[in-house]
Amino acid sequence: MRVILLAAACISMLVAAPVSVEMQDGLFVVHGWAPPAKAPPNGWASVLAVYAGSGKDSPALMGEYAVRSGALTFRPRFPLSPGMRVRAVFRGAESWFETPRVELVSKAQVTRVYPGVSEIPENQLKFYIEFSASMNRGEAWKHIRLLKSDGTAVELPFLEIDQEMWDADARRLTVLFDPGRIKRGVKPLEDIGPAIEAGHSYALVIGREWLDAEGAPLVAAHRKEFRVTEADRTPVDPAGWKIGSVAASTRDPLVVAFPEPLDAALALRLIWVDGVTGKAVLGTEEREWRFVPDQPWTAGEHSIKVDTALEDLAGNKVGRPFEVDAFDRVDRRVAREVISLPLRVGR
Repeated sequence: MRVILLAAACISMLVAAPVSVEMQDGLFVVHGWAPPAKAPPNGWASVLAVYAGSGKDSPALMGEYAVRSGALTFRPRFPLSPGMRVRAVFRGAESWFETPRVELVSKAQVTRVYPGVSEIPENQLKFYIEFSASMNRGEAWKHIRLLKSDGTAVELPFLEIDQEMWDADARRLTVLFDPGRIKRGVKPLEDIGPAIEAGHSYALVIGREWLDAEGAPLVAAHRKEFRVTEADRTPVDPAGWKIGSVAASTRDPLVVAFPEPLDAALALRLIWVDGVTGKAVLGTEEREWRFVPDQPWTAGEHSIKVDTALEDLAGNKVGRPFEVDAFDRVDRRVAREVISLPLRVGR
């Protein structure tokens, strides 16, 4: 009799054992319930379903059901995002979970802001902001500010277009000043005035809250201070460049010095040595173009090629200022040419 009573008590405890759902490393496991040998007619999803988010009308997650060690399990097809709220429903009973949050380590930082000079013209056309890692697109205008020397913000200094101007790796952003506040005779310039004024100092500030492509904020905020000089409306003139000398059978760098800083990205793309491969970099304050050939220089006549689309900081091109005649046709196409500068390599 005692054995029978003990067995009955054990059976009663098993029946009364609560059924629970647990989340273990992304796997949902039903405890306290013995699944049948075969799946129900409507599938295991009729017994256990998992939903992402708090909304009651969200569809169930897709995934794989299995019976392991006598317990029903469900693994979502796609990994759950950190910090996601999840609802598991077993036979009408709900259980709520939150996936572990991952502490993201900040790695990205602003490496350079071009131009690198401490003085820029009043009709400065653009900034380039370079990062050490790929950044999250679509957030630029929330994290870039232009401040006056008293700390107040300049109102709408930049051309805030939805299609942000990133390079292919999202590591360099081009920030354009509003052209309407640069060109003379244009209404925004007359009504509001220039974004930056000669004789004044400013700071370009990039906020730390800007997220990189991994979702982590920048390592630190970045601040570039500069002073504004008079507007520059003189076209770029390669005739005034100083071209250094190089010797044959060496890989000495060819140095071309400019009388003014040039647009950093364009200078690296639109100046080259004809028929010679190598690597070009810009020197201090974008006033030098330095080119190291892959192979030693060969003696004789060479030529440095310059695309006339090359610009200075104010957008003036080779042989053509940024501002055009107000009566020019708007559909007029500006011809691009390539000019040559002689380079003689001695023995």
